[in-house]
Amino acid sequence: PTEIVINLVLAFILGLVISYIYKTTHKGLSYSQSFMLTLVFVTVIVSMVMMVIGNSLARAFALAGALSIIRFRTVVKDTKDTAYVFLCLAGGMAAGTGSYFLGVAGVIFISVIAYILNLTNYGSLYKSEFILRMRVHAGADEPVYSSILTKFTQSSDLLHVEPSGDGSSSKLTFDVVMKKGGDPAELSHEISALPD
Repeated sequence: PTEIVINLVLAFILGLVISYIYKTTHKGLSYSQSFMLTLVFVTVIVSMVMMVIGNSLARAFALAGALSIIRFRTVVKDTKDTAYVFLCLAGGMAAGTGSYFLGVAGVIFISVIAYILNLTNYGSLYKSEFILRMRVHAGADEPVYSSILTKFTQSSDLLHVEPSGDGSSSKLTFDVVMKKGGDPAELSHEISALPD
């Protein structure tokens, strides 16, 4: 009984650590409190499963058959979430089999990796392509905005022209790629400051 309690408590602690790392390194809109709770539950449940199986091959096959009736309908929104589920599985298996050092060292090591990748923003691209929409007066010989576009952008492609109902102005849509170090907010400010 003492070993069982130690295994379950360690699995719970590892699950809390993993869920905390997930929370602090998560980016985007797919954050879910229920997913954090799931990470803790999965770690403890897998620990129990590993203790039930023990060294019995027959129990392992029976449990695999019993668990195969469970169907998960929830779609994983972020591929990184899958890695956290696998980390919880590994942590629970380590705790359930009594491999305490492996479980603690593995979770700490992977947590450090997650923090480093999060701090360095590993894998992100410099976003320099934007959509620019503006309304201009119709009939102008030389577009007054062209010099500003040349100043701030590497390229500017006209995507769409939509004339107004009375024909006095047009709504222009550009695909612009900013120059290195160019500020999109400054480009927008200079275009807004143009005379009507």
